[in-house]
Amino acid sequence: MIGKLTGRLEYRAQDHVLIDVRGVGYIVYCSDRTMAALPGVGEAVALYTELLVREDLMQLFGFTSLVEKEWHRLLTSVQGVGAKVSLAILSALGPDGVSRAIALGDWAAVKAAKGVGPKTAQRIVLDLKDKAPGVMAMGGTVTEAMDGPELDAVVETGEPAPAAKPARKKQQKQPSGAAAASAGALSALGNLGYGPSDAAAAVAEAAAAEPEAGEAALIRAALRLLAPKG
Repeated sequence: MIGKLTGRLEYRAQDHVLIDVRGVGYIVYCSDRTMAALPGVGEAVALYTELLVREDLMQLFGFTSLVEKEWHRLLTSVQGVGAKVSLAILSALGPDGVSRAIALGDWAAVKAAKGVGPKTAQRIVLDLKDKAPGVMAMGGTVTEAMDGPELDAVVETGEPAPAAKPARKKQQKQPSGAAAASAGALSALGNLGYGPSDAAAAVAEAAAAEPEAGEAALIRAALRLLAPKG
């Protein structure tokens, strides 16, 4: 299993790129958001990957974060959701948006993705609602995991790799900060005895209302949402 590619971007098409890794070219399909975050042709690039294997097909899909990769894996586990639909959802919402929509049970947000009907959107939310807390909790470790041992396989080039690291940090800086705040708030609420699903929904709603909020602010806002009404 190829879990990560680090090499040089050879060319980019509308929905995929070619990454040269030590003379071997890998075609990698990506969401619109991932495509927009990639560097220019000829520059160093690193992507987490998921390999789809069928009798008549082998395709690689690329992601800029482990959270995005995990959502792709979970989305494609839902009946009727293939890789194309998963990438459409990630293109429309982004990994953080998918976390919020599923944690809040907002199937209408999922339905806004191209090619996703209401029944499919409802099925996604119902099937994955209990998974949202675990994926959201990954946000605090995305940056540290960039070179972590949990990857299935790492394909490195000799020289482009050092240049790729600063680019990856730049791309991850803002999302990982927001994700880390959510992950910290989830952990704190769990320590206070709140259930994972309730805590995830409260944190997601708080983060949607205050996108720039830090961990402490998210905890306060989530506690207000979790407080008994009336």
